[in-house]
Amino acid sequence: MTTAESSTPTASVAKLYERLSETTAIGRERLGRPLTFAEKVLFAHFLHPETTDLERGVSYVELMPDRVAMQDATAQMALLQFMTAGLPQVAVPSTVHCDHLIQAQFGATTDLETAGVTNKEVYDFLRSVSAKYGLGFWEPGSGIIHQVVLEQYAFPGAMMIGTDSHTPNAGGLSMVAIGVGGADAVDVMVGMPFNVRLPKLIGVHLTGAPSGWTSAKDVILRVAEILTVKGGTGAILQYFGDGARALSTTGKATICNMGAEIGATCSLFPADENSVAYLRSTGREAIADLVASNLIELTDDPEVEQDPRPYFDQLIEINLDTLEPQIVGPGTPDLGRGVGEIAAEAKEKGWPVELSYTLVGSCTNSSYEDIARAASIARWANERGLKVKSPLLVTPGSERVRATIERDGLLDDLRAIGATELANACGPCIGQWKRTDEASQGVNSILTSYNRNFPKRNDGSADTLAFIASPEVVVAYSLVGNFNFNPLTDPIEGELIPQPTGDKLPSLGFASEQSGFQTPPVDSSKVEVKVDPASERLQLLQPFEPWDGEDYLGLAVLMKAVGKCTTDHISAAGPWLRFRGHLDNISNNLFLGVNNAFGSQAGKGWCKVHSAEESLPEIARHYKTAGIAWVAIGDENYGEGSSREHAAMEPRFLGAKAIIARSFARIAETNLKKQGVLPLTFADPATYDLIAKDDNVDIVDLAALAPNRPVKGIIHHADGSATEFEMTHTLSPTHIEWFHAGSALNIIRDRAR
Repeated sequence: MTTAESSTPTASVAKLYERLSETTAIGRERLGRPLTFAEKVLFAHFLHPETTDLERGVSYVELMPDRVAMQDATAQMALLQFMTAGLPQVAVPSTVHCDHLIQAQFGATTDLETAGVTNKEVYDFLRSVSAKYGLGFWEPGSGIIHQVVLEQYAFPGAMMIGTDSHTPNAGGLSMVAIGVGGADAVDVMVGMPFNVRLPKLIGVHLTGAPSGWTSAKDVILRVAEILTVKGGTGAILQYFGDGARALSTTGKATICNMGAEIGATCSLFPADENSVAYLRSTGREAIADLVASNLIELTDDPEVEQDPRPYFDQLIEINLDTLEPQIVGPGTPDLGRGVGEIAAEAKEKGWPVELSYTLVGSCTNSSYEDIARAASIARWANERGLKVKSPLLVTPGSERVRATIERDGLLDDLRAIGATELANACGPCIGQWKRTDEASQGVNSILTSYNRNFPKRNDGSADTLAFIASPEVVVAYSLVGNFNFNPLTDPIEGELIPQPTGDKLPSLGFASEQSGFQTPPVDSSKVEVKVDPASERLQLLQPFEPWDGEDYLGLAVLMKAVGKCTTDHISAAGPWLRFRGHLDNISNNLFLGVNNAFGSQAGKGWCKVHSAEESLPEIARHYKTAGIAWVAIGDENYGEGSSREHAAMEPRFLGAKAIIARSFARIAETNLKKQGVLPLTFADPATYDLIAKDDNVDIVDLAALAPNRPVKGIIHHADGSATEFEMTHTLSPTHIEWFHAGSALNIIRDRAR
């Protein structure tokens, strides 16, 4: 029986470390060389460490994670899928965290109370389904999932999957933590392995130490600029070196968190004394002792750092002594430059230099150290009677952090200059921001310490240009209200802002234990999970139909994305979060943000049924009603961004047979496979340009679908001509089995019977 607890049991850690010692020896023998820390963790979680194929970027491996974590928006669909499997309880420790559905508008207390009313139906469902199937449940207000996981569950050497793209945050505490879709989570919750292509390894060698204005946030902003938003796809980024050991655990978590923005499978730091200190500070003394006694195994073998190049597929060198504070954006997290360059670039590009809002927090930067460094700037400003010139919103990462920064006066420092405290939740970082100021009605600039800055991401407006920096840099800019300022060199009223300071961990310890956890009952037989058939927010799932054995002929081209087609473009968050548990209703947002080559504006396209321009979800519904199967065409890195499987389930629900793109983001590609939609890649990227509005597409010889075998396609043009083309794919035998069955869940359901 799996027991959900509010923290990881020490016995589980000890058991894993016994296995880690055994499998590390196996790994060294099989590879004939020393191991990186990432390899040690992978070997400890291979289902078959003695026989698993080990070709990076090619072999598919089966892993057995220690834990599953889900946030409230994605947990709904994941648990609705789990319910259909017919099992009495989850097979591994699993938790639900309520952080996404709390809308930011008035402030922490009011916003939390409002969320409790507006989301009651969903919260009640998540509480009851957690109690029924043995999951731990964290109440709204407890904190952002990734911060709570770091404080309560993460520990070095472990492995977790989570239904949120920023799950890799736990890599700051040396955990392989991978963001996935809900169907992957269901696999693990029913006791099946997690199937993934063996990641490549990108090493990031950090030298020196951050000082002054430079922070951990600047490391990942620089890495994103180097690798771009798809440069980490299919890889684990492992950081190492003296610079890595100079960073706090929460600073490392910031870096790992934003690895999602470069497509990395996860990011990881070896354990060190900072890891031990963080575990002790968060009340996990026994685990800290175990880590301290196993530090040699919880880091790279010594030979790796001595000569790293043979161990990594790519190596990046960053000197923290010379790294300048960064600002990235707008529109993408890999458009970076030093703070000293933003003013001139904004003027050159015509970006508004006035900052309509500044925002500190999110799962990426809301630790005690983050708030302490930001508050040191606010304290200096308050002593001189300065107030913010751009509104400043502050989000604590968890109730534990909030209580501590309240006790230590850090919130008062920020309030004194005009900051507003938001609930311990995601809020504006994921579009849960009810913004009503006049500036939001036109093109405007905001500066945040968040992780993602796609158009419409924060406030639903494509006119908002979002830039990202560290919390301390954000607060500095809030004091002047515009980009015509360099906090390193420009004075405010005759004085330079002093360099930010802040303790890595609270000197007095954390103010309280984390609160808001509900343990599932020992006997759940009387727990009833209710889903009202008339609900507009929750809907029980019906299985998708299996493949009928026929080729896909005459597929209508629903849309052809031009440029970025992120999960925000495919299935927007913000106000649509309320429908995350209702597949039919949320499908009304399908592709609404996509810049379609065949539409006059984003989210529009040409309906062949009505010979008229309509919204893309309307067209998809009309095709479904008319029995017309369809295909969507993607550009580079299709599905970049969040782990939301709705971006795969909605196309499947409304009749998509395949998505053909120039390239895919990892999670999006896997989610499509899980739902029985074929993710296919143009063998020649130029074929993308040949597809026109009135074309139809055939995908043929599907009976011969096999790993590493190209797929044939035919484009039927409106003038009667045809173009044959070739597509590649990454389908393994297991993935092809999912396709034949109609979805991975159908296989789980059949086996459970």
